[in-house]
Amino acid sequence: MKLLVLNGSPRKQGNVARALREQVERFQAQNPQAEVVWKDVCDLQFEFCKGCMACRSKKTCILKPDDAHLIAGEVESCDALYVGTPVYWGNMNGKLKALFDRLVPVMMGESKHGIPIPLHKGKKAFVVTSCTTPFPFNYLCGQSTGAYNAIKEILKSSGFKIAGKKHLSGTKKQLPEK
Repeated sequence: MKLLVLNGSPRKQGNVARALREQVERFQAQNPQAEVVWKDVCDLQFEFCKGCMACRSKKTCILKPDDAHLIAGEVESCDALYVGTPVYWGNMNGKLKALFDRLVPVMMGESKHGIPIPLHKGKKAFVVTSCTTPFPFNYLCGQSTGAYNAIKEILKSSGFKIAGKKHLSGTKKQLPEK
C-alpha cells in the first residue's frame, strides 16, 4: 500500500501540513506497512502546461523531464492520494493547480469521442482545505467549497473516490494543536 501526499501549502508547518500529518497518522495506524510519499508542491520545479494537448495521444507530457514527471510516476503507483491546499480566492493554491494541469495524462485518458476515461478507479483520496474566512462564511461565500470542488472535480474525473475531507476555517492565526 502506497500513500501519496501532495501538500499544496507553502507553509511546511502550517495548518494544511499539520492537518495532512494528522490524517497520515490515522492512515498509518490502519495500514502500518504502508509507504508514505510526502511532496511539498511549492518545492517542486516544473514548467507550466502549454496546452498543446499532445499528452492526450502520447499519454505523457512532452515537456522536458522535470518534477511534474516524477509526481506523475508517484500518482500512477499510489494506492491513495491525500491533497491539501490553502484557499486562495475560493480556489486551490496556484502551484497545485499548475501541477494538476501537468498530470492530465496520468490522471485520465480520453475516448475517441473526447470523453474522459478515469485511470484511477478504486483509489481513495482525502482533501484538506484551509482558509482565513471564519465559519460559516467560508461556506456561504464559497471559499472552502470552491477550493474543495475544484480538487474534487479533478480527482473524481480521474476515478478517485473522495473518502474524506477536512475544511479548516478562520485560520488567520495558527490553529491550536489538534
